[in-house]
Amino acid sequence: MNQSDVIIVGSGIAALQLANKLSKELNVIILTKDEMTAGNSYLAQGGVAAAVSPSDDPYFHYLDTMEAGAHHNNVEAVFEMTKKAPELIKGLWQSGCRFDEDGNGKLLLGMEGAHSEKRIVHSGGDATGKHMVDFLLTDLGAKVSIGQTTLVYELILNSEETRCIGVKAKLADGTNEVYLAPHVVLATGGCGQIFSLTSNAETATGDGMALAYRAGAELADMEFIQFHPTLLYVDGKTKGLISEAVRGEGAALVTAEGKRIMDGVHPLKDLAPRHIVSQTIYDYLRRGIQIFLDITNLQDFSRRFPTISSLCTQHGIDIEKGLIPVVPGSHFIMGGIKTDLQGRTSIPGLYAIGEAACTGIHGANRLASNSLLEGMFVGGNLAEWINRHPAAKEQELVFYNRPAESFTGNRSHTLFSSELPDIAMLKQTMMDRTGIVRSKDLLVKQSEWLAQFNIEEWLVAELDHMQPSQLNTLFMYITATLITQSALERTESRGGHYRKDFPLEDNANWMKKQIIHQRKKVKDGKHEYNQTALAT
Repeated sequence: MNQSDVIIVGSGIAALQLANKLSKELNVIILTKDEMTAGNSYLAQGGVAAAVSPSDDPYFHYLDTMEAGAHHNNVEAVFEMTKKAPELIKGLWQSGCRFDEDGNGKLLLGMEGAHSEKRIVHSGGDATGKHMVDFLLTDLGAKVSIGQTTLVYELILNSEETRCIGVKAKLADGTNEVYLAPHVVLATGGCGQIFSLTSNAETATGDGMALAYRAGAELADMEFIQFHPTLLYVDGKTKGLISEAVRGEGAALVTAEGKRIMDGVHPLKDLAPRHIVSQTIYDYLRRGIQIFLDITNLQDFSRRFPTISSLCTQHGIDIEKGLIPVVPGSHFIMGGIKTDLQGRTSIPGLYAIGEAACTGIHGANRLASNSLLEGMFVGGNLAEWINRHPAAKEQELVFYNRPAESFTGNRSHTLFSSELPDIAMLKQTMMDRTGIVRSKDLLVKQSEWLAQFNIEEWLVAELDHMQPSQLNTLFMYITATLITQSALERTESRGGHYRKDFPLEDNANWMKKQIIHQRKKVKDGKHEYNQTALAT
């Protein structure tokens, strides 16, 4: 049994920002199910949005974020973040994190979709996430320890189930371990891997959302999935992300005959909000028409986008011909574990930051390059909060002295009436039925398909005996169930949630309303599953 002051589950930008900003007096352990650099943050080609230009203003950044989010956003949260953004960039820059400059010692700013100003700060051209993660890793304090290839599979609550006090994890050798702390932070990233087409790292399987839901925490806005318009598409498979910055520099989406598909669709054309671009490409794909990113008018493409150029070359695409085949795929979930701006969840002692969390900042559709920013913003806020409240209440500490055995097997072993099938079937059905374009018929079909696997039984099952691959599958099925149900319940189209049977926004009934999910317990010990309520 291991004990520390703070447990951080995950190793992306939000997790590392938190770890770096926590007091050096605190003992911190980072647990990650793969290597430290195996998550989405490290793959992030885009940059960080911040109003640092003299012609820009945090208020303009706020307006763009609200517009992209279909005004489903938490207004106060958005403005707090956009006001803080220039300071966050300046702090990293002055600390030694190198961002691209214009030759005159000023930050080189790029344009991306749905932004009204050039405000995207990059590092290494299209390797911003890698450079930022590498920098933050080198700055970790001596009291930060790291446990790699350590899969957290359950949250530990105190005996009254009123506070989170630790986690159970599966180590690389297959053994189980208990970690205890007064502060447990889920920074596990998103869930893109539950769809067959995705930009996400292999690790993005919805772990944190499933963990929180099994423990009884509130989740919100799970229906809002952002599908990135441009994933490299070769031999029927996605091979990686083609950053929106490429379109920001002038690339256009075209058919093989050169028809520009975004003309007449939206005033911003190829830089329209991501859900509009994704839906347009999807409409062409359904008719069997392949779409390409035309880069012929971009000068020095290989120098400006070295990561993308290497990706294309690796998969046999000759960028000198100027056409890159693309498809949309799952990229980011705006919903997640419901938190405030300090990352606090509905369970004391449990926090969530980064893509696993839902602060309300992104609304119904995340504005490009706001994800790394939000991770730094809320990660820093949580560090400040924990630094002011380093210890749990004294009466909670008695639970930390229990033997490790008392934290295992505290759920009854369940005989399951069915097993979970291979994840390939889940990924394909989610893409087909709960993907870019949704309808009641498809969502009901997917909901019924998921229901046959008795997810309710798995929610209360004892998991200690399961292997990491089985746990990943379980977490994916739980998260997929929540997304599908949320998509079925929201009878309108908004942001990343598009219903062809309800194609318009319904501001009279749905604006700023969240679908809240929480697995609730009742006095007789039985459970109610997927119980939902609408909250403004």
